[in-house]
Amino acid sequence: MANRTLVVCYILIVWFAISFVTNIIGPLMPVIIRDFGLSLTLAGFLPFSFFLAYGVVSIPAGIMVETVGPKMTLVTAFCLNLTGALLFALLPSYAVAVGALFIIGVGMAMLQVVINPLMRTAGGEANFAFFSVMGQLVFGLASFVSPLVFAAMMARGARNASLFGLPATDPAWIALYWVFGAIFAVLIIGTIAMRVPHIVLKADERTGNALAYRQLIADRKVRLFFLAIAAYVGTEQSLANWMSQFLATYHGVAPETDGARAVAMFWGWMVIGCALGLVLLKLIDSKIVLRIAAIAAIACVAAALLGGRSASLIAFPAAGLCISVMFSIIFALALNSVSRDHGAFSGILCTGILGGAIAPLLVGIVGEWLGLRAALLIVFALLGFILSVSFWADPLTRNQTIDLRKRLRPAVAAEGDSQ
Repeated sequence: MANRTLVVCYILIVWFAISFVTNIIGPLMPVIIRDFGLSLTLAGFLPFSFFLAYGVVSIPAGIMVETVGPKMTLVTAFCLNLTGALLFALLPSYAVAVGALFIIGVGMAMLQVVINPLMRTAGGEANFAFFSVMGQLVFGLASFVSPLVFAAMMARGARNASLFGLPATDPAWIALYWVFGAIFAVLIIGTIAMRVPHIVLKADERTGNALAYRQLIADRKVRLFFLAIAAYVGTEQSLANWMSQFLATYHGVAPETDGARAVAMFWGWMVIGCALGLVLLKLIDSKIVLRIAAIAAIACVAAALLGGRSASLIAFPAAGLCISVMFSIIFALALNSVSRDHGAFSGILCTGILGGAIAPLLVGIVGEWLGLRAALLIVFALLGFILSVSFWADPLTRNQTIDLRKRLRPAVAAEGDSQ
């Protein structure tokens, strides 16, 4: 029992590390553009290289978990993460950044594939939903903290390196990647020392064979749900990665301070939105929740892009609240829309995270020609497609809701009898 508790805590730490490193790209974007002298198109290749790894590695990583086990997969993933972080820290340049972010992305994709079934095994199937939500909350907390750490480091400049016993770096923010390297080194040592439980994959966690993938891809609704996941991740990453640059370009917001805080609040509101979503999904059909969220997100993005400085600083983070429930709802609607090969289908859906590579790159390319405000109009198309899911999705099983009228009726009747 003690080892299981230790493994659960370890997985929560891994979730924190994944989020802390992944979501630093957004607040870094304007600073990287400035320090490396990049165009918007070249800057767009930074998140592209990171999230491209998810599209390439998600299914092979699942096969690796089945063949060599979770411990070897975890150690391999962290070694890749460490290699990418040290490569960027030692050779800070744009070309190295693109390659290093891809290597880190490969490691992150492998981690996300292995830790969900590991959490089910360590925490117990009965507690899996609870620990999954806890993991998402930890993930959101790290996303909130990460930009604030960046802002604090930039406020102190290169002197921050001395806090970690590291040499001063130029640019100063490169010190972050020394910190990431130290985190991954500790996690490698901890993983090797820890007794990781053997995972017995359930049917809906297995990767499936080639025939299963061919049959699923031939299904139109599978392809549509794949595009819906891609649209969501594209929306999330376009907003998170270009928000600070937009605020700096159009409203003169300093990316090292208020820009980073806006990104932090974006992720912070996503955590609150997840908690609110749990309540709403017990009261309302998931398709209706998705519809409300999509319409609200469209309104927030419109206010962020077309409003003044104050409106943008409020509306961009508020968009995080609106989109927070989308990934989980789309994923659940997708899996509940087919009756077979859920493991293979999950792999296809996870490959849709590739949208986080393509959409921000498109924003950068279009922004180069038409400006960042016009380029971010792409987000409206993505949200429009997500809104359409709430109309055409037809799951075999709907989310179970509480009928408050039935719950309240006995209480009202009892009150009438007492009178």
